[in-house]
Amino acid sequence: MSVENDSSQIEALTAAGSGFQSYPTAPGYRVNVRSGPGTGYAIIDAIPVGGSVTILCQCPGTTVSGPYGTTDLWDCIGNGRFVSDAYVHTGSDGYVAGRCG
Repeated sequence: MSVENDSSQIEALTAAGSGFQSYPTAPGYRVNVRSGPGTGYAIIDAIPVGGSVTILCQCPGTTVSGPYGTTDLWDCIGNGRFVSDAYVHTGSDGYVAGRCG
């Protein structure tokens, strides 16, 4: 599975307002945003404490333990922008959005 995202597809979906849902990040945590779905990818940004994210798609990556359990699921929140689902309150242990790629 490719971890590269089709930026034109993501931009089109975002522009179309396709009903993506916003989810809160774990209270008290500043959540790292990485350039790919894993801890080996560069930190490129951070979601501030009390923030939320809009999940465009999800894919497997590095396993991470966080406030919402241990998971290898990563949430794409923009082109080349990923956060571990272990830090996002989706109310599910599985996919809540389509798979990336």
